[in-house]
Amino acid sequence: MADVVVVGSGPNGLAAAVVLARAGLSVEVYEAYGAAGGGSRTAELTLPGFHHDVCAGAHPMALAAPFFRAFDLAAHGVELLAPEVSYAHPLDGGTAGLAWRDLDRTVDGLGVDGPAWRRLFAPLVRQWPEVVELAMSDMRHLPIARATTVRFGLRMLEQGSPAWNLRFRETAAPALLTGIATHAITPPRKLPAVGAALLLGTLAHAGGWVIPRGGSQAIANAMIAELERLGGRVITGHRVDSLHDFPDAKAVLLDTAPAELLRIATTELPERYAATLRRFQYGGAACKVDFALSGPVPWQAEGCDRAGTLHVVGTRAEAMAAEQAVAAGNHAPRPYVLAIQPGVVDDTRAPAGKHTFYTYAHVPHGSTRDVSEDIIAQISRFAPGFRDLILDKHVYTAAQLPAHNANYVGGDISAGAMNLWQTAFRPAPRWNPYRTPLPGVYLCSSSTPPGPGVHGMSGMHAAGHALRERFGIDTDPLALLGDQAGAGVR
Repeated sequence: MADVVVVGSGPNGLAAAVVLARAGLSVEVYEAYGAAGGGSRTAELTLPGFHHDVCAGAHPMALAAPFFRAFDLAAHGVELLAPEVSYAHPLDGGTAGLAWRDLDRTVDGLGVDGPAWRRLFAPLVRQWPEVVELAMSDMRHLPIARATTVRFGLRMLEQGSPAWNLRFRETAAPALLTGIATHAITPPRKLPAVGAALLLGTLAHAGGWVIPRGGSQAIANAMIAELERLGGRVITGHRVDSLHDFPDAKAVLLDTAPAELLRIATTELPERYAATLRRFQYGGAACKVDFALSGPVPWQAEGCDRAGTLHVVGTRAEAMAAEQAVAAGNHAPRPYVLAIQPGVVDDTRAPAGKHTFYTYAHVPHGSTRDVSEDIIAQISRFAPGFRDLILDKHVYTAAQLPAHNANYVGGDISAGAMNLWQTAFRPAPRWNPYRTPLPGVYLCSSSTPPGPGVHGMSGMHAAGHALRERFGIDTDPLALLGDQAGAGVR
């Protein structure tokens, strides 16, 4: 029997497994689904030869997260491709806000709001490692970079208050910022949404939102290969139903939502802790629609054809209205749609001349509705003729997502509502959010700090606690991973 068992092979579970294996421990990873990777899987969902990312598609943290900077994806064979435009926000009338990797070019394109965009982001871009350190922490220790923390906090307070429109004079810049805030699937003026916008916006100008050649599966495969090189293994198609399945393991790390911990160990958990997990809130959801296209999306606005990611909803006011509808449990008539077009940089995703196109729309928790027609209408609003390119489509409604990833309760791809309380105290208000009351049992999923995203940090933090508390190993997990070499970008 292995020293350590990891349940769940998403990015956090694999990150934890790699850290623990680097420390010299024997590690086994158990995955309920038939393929490993969790939120970073890639599959042929539509037609043969069309490779679609099942959940995560673009990766701002693949270059920036401390785990991946130390692991160094490029050194493990992952080719990270950076579009010239990190993200775009099309608007009616054939215009768009464009967040180029080059901050100066972005500023030049935003007209009278360009200087305001520079004042908002330039100080954060200059100190981007400190911004990442703040955002990727365990939310329990004071950051070293106090000046950057203050700058970040003041910007959060501004954009999370009634003053959020005072900085800008036109339409594109506030829409551009709101588009990234809405990643949090919560009204974009909420503080957690604003924090996400400032982090992601900073990274857009500090390396870009990269796309792995061949699909997000490449990230998972690199970690699996390293784990196997160290003697570990991944067992797929094995759903864990009880902690008693691993009586000899000294530590069990669960890359699962709290609901899965309750299912696996509910009779053994202290009632107070179990009650807290039952109160854990799951938030708004996604309906995921993937398209096989006969050609590139015919965007009206210049520059959208060079963007890896697009936020398709219209103005800042329209984005707010759409997210308020979802928060109230309703489907927005014109939903927020996040779209990724990997073919901008990666010609391996589809047969020659054809394209994969990734979209999801925000919908209420547990929604059973197929909103693909609403998504097609929103895309066609800014790219007339889009419908004519569709060769095939594949739909996961919010209600269907948990069958493919149990962490997405009710279709909540954030593995927990992104409200202010749960941003700081997920999954429970404890000093150590990773350690459960059961000896040797830890949570390491996106339901723990720092929250959702393909960054590996929840897994790394949890692994660090397990090493110290169960094995007496005090080595910094980053030191175990190696030096802080940055991943290569093309």
